[in-house]
Amino acid sequence: MAITASLVKELRERTGAGMMECKKALTETDGDIEAAIENMRKSGQAKAAKKAGRTAADGVIVIAQSDDGANAVMVEVNCETDFVAKDENFRSFADAVAGRVLNSDVADVEQLMALPLHEGEDTTIEEARQALVSKIGENMSVRRFVRCQANGKISSYSHGVRIGVLVDVTGGEPDLGRDLAMHIAASNPVCVNEDQVPADLLAKEREITEAQAKESGKPDNIIEKMIEGRMRKYLGEITLVGQPFVKDPDTKVAKLLETHGATVNAFTRFEVGEGIEKKVEDFREEVMAQAAAARAD
Repeated sequence: MAITASLVKELRERTGAGMMECKKALTETDGDIEAAIENMRKSGQAKAAKKAGRTAADGVIVIAQSDDGANAVMVEVNCETDFVAKDENFRSFADAVAGRVLNSDVADVEQLMALPLHEGEDTTIEEARQALVSKIGENMSVRRFVRCQANGKISSYSHGVRIGVLVDVTGGEPDLGRDLAMHIAASNPVCVNEDQVPADLLAKEREITEAQAKESGKPDNIIEKMIEGRMRKYLGEITLVGQPFVKDPDTKVAKLLETHGATVNAFTRFEVGEGIEKKVEDFREEVMAQAAAARAD
C-alpha cells in the first residue's frame, strides 16, 4: 500500500510522533495505521508522544567549542523538572546533542533532530529523545542552538547549567573575554552598543517614557529634556558598553574595553526556559492529572 502524506499526517495527529517515525511505522505495517499505532506504543514512541503536550521549561544550557577555539556552539535542551535536569542520562544526551551541532552544518532544530546522536550510529537524535522520554517519564525537547565563528577570540561562561554565554572579543588579555562573558550572564544586556538596539524596542520605550514625562505637568521644553535623559539612562542599562562592569561598578564596560584595546564583536546569552510560559498547577490538581494519565495508559 502506498504511504500517502495524508496517512502520515493522520498518524502524527493520533500519536504526536515525528514525521519520519510515522512514515517508518506505516511502511513496516504496509499502511495499516492501527497496527502502526500498536507497534509505536510497544516501542514507547506513542507513550513519549502523550507527554509531548506537557511544558518543558527546565533543563540545561550546554556549550561546546572546537579544539582550535575558532568555533563554538550553545544548545538549550529542556525537560519538565530540575530533578531530571540533573539526571546523568539527560545530561549525557544534552552533551551529545551539543557535540553534533558543533560538528555539523544543520541550519535548524528540525534538521538537527534527524542526525545520528553519535557519529557512525543509526539512532537519530529524535529517536534517542523519544526513548529517553519513555525511560525518564518527562517530556523533553531540544529547543534551540546557536553557532559562533570567531572574528577575534571566543570566550564562554556557564553559570551552573541554567545560563550560558558566548562572546567574541578582538584584542585584550585572555581573561578579559571570560570576565565579559560573566558580566553578560549577570547583567543580561540586549546588545553590544546603541547602534544595535532594535528600532521597535527603542520606539516602545520612548512612547512609555513620553507618557510618564507628560504626567509631570511640566513645560514642553522640560518634558523633552526629561525624555532625552531617561532614554540615555535606558540605553546605558540595555547596552553592554553602557553598563557598569560587574567586577568594578565604577567602570563602564566601554571604558574597560578602551583600557584593554579590545572590541566586542558579538555575544549570545541563553537562559533555560526564557520565553516559555510554564503552566502552574496546585498539588492536588497535579496528582489528579497524573492519576488520570496513568489510567489512560
